[in-house]
Amino acid sequence: MESAFDEQKRLERAKKRVKKIKGFYSHLLVYVVVNTMIVIINIQNLGPGESYFQYENFFTLFFWGLGLAVHGLSVFLPNFILGKNWEERKIKEIMDRDKKHWN
Repeated sequence: MESAFDEQKRLERAKKRVKKIKGFYSHLLVYVVVNTMIVIINIQNLGPGESYFQYENFFTLFFWGLGLAVHGLSVFLPNFILGKNWEERKIKEIMDRDKKHWN
């Protein structure tokens, strides 16, 4: 049977996870809105016969996209990269090390 403490811990982990997911979706929304505006502005500023497909028109889209991809991986694949319950294990490891150091 699960104790109230365990239930509280699960609730806190769930809240933290939802906050991370919400942060990613907010980041994604801002990325889409800002880059859409940049594309529209760049198209309006094209000279006659000038192609949109120039590297400077994709600079922000590409590098911000890389950052967004890393953010997404950190939110949706942490167990794949760090293993299950990595945070709890790391916290326990640091607390044990501090306990030995201060005693």
